Amino acid sequence: MECAVQPADLRPIPRGTLRTAVQEQLLPGDTLQAKWDIAQESGYDAIELRARGDFHFTARLDELRQARKDGVVMPTVCVDMPHFFGAFDEDQRRDAIAQLKAQLTVIAELGGLGVQTPAAYGMFSRRLPPFEPPRTEQEDREILLTGLTELGEHARAEGVTLFLEPLNRYEDHMVNRLDQAADLIRATGMDCIRIGIDSYHMNIEESDPVAAILAHADLIGHAQVSDSNRLQPGAGHLDWPAWLSALHTIGYDGHLVAECRLTGDPVEAVRSIPAFLQRSGA
Repeated sequence: MECAVQPADLRPIPRGTLRTAVQEQLLPGDTLQAKWDIAQESGYDAIELRARGDFHFTARLDELRQARKDGVVMPTVCVDMPHFFGAFDEDQRRDAIAQLKAQLTVIAELGGLGVQTPAAYGMFSRRLPPFEPPRTEQEDREILLTGLTELGEHARAEGVTLFLEPLNRYEDHMVNRLDQAADLIRATGMDCIRIGIDSYHMNIEESDPVAAILAHADLIGHAQVSDSNRLQPGAGHLDWPAWLSALHTIGYDGHLVAECRLTGDPVEAVRSIPAFLQRSGA
């Protein structure tokens, strides 16, 4: 797919216009309200929630409703489940789809935007023995399209978005790059499914992360950030000015969500992220 905008045409980001968020598990505090206080003090604009399996996220609904009443901004959810909708086992696929539907329903009730999920995580890698998965590429595609279509229909009914996240080749064998995610999403024909990009995975899989962002401008709906080594932005060697400028150039106005490990003092590391991203984007 041709890039409508070339890397040389990247536009600088006006200072102070980036919107940042942080995943809830990275913040100290026993309640979302306490975490929100620290998030705001650190310069974040929102908290991204985490959703486990066994309908744990639905069980949190009273807590989440109260947090929303108390002013906590929670636009998105990132799943943290033992299996996903691309699983080899049919029962696990059905369970993952049921969990994701419930999570889409909850975030819709909270007035949020949507849920981010990979096709699979830790299930298989062509880079590790036995190297050949038990399904063919065509069978993988059929499974993923079936799951995405069902989830997309539910997301559309709830008025929210499903964000499909490409993972690196060691964590998933099916959807590693933005073009692969885009191909699946276009095949569903659904506007309520978008790509959820992650700077860490892109650093591994995309030969040119900036060009990948520009090429898929119409489908990028969410962005998570960590550095080249999965640590907080600024602790690795990722080209943040170029990456952030690419998002600004395509008109991305969503949050940049910190999903990372932390080095150094964890509280100071979390506090450092918004200011680092603002400096890098200027």
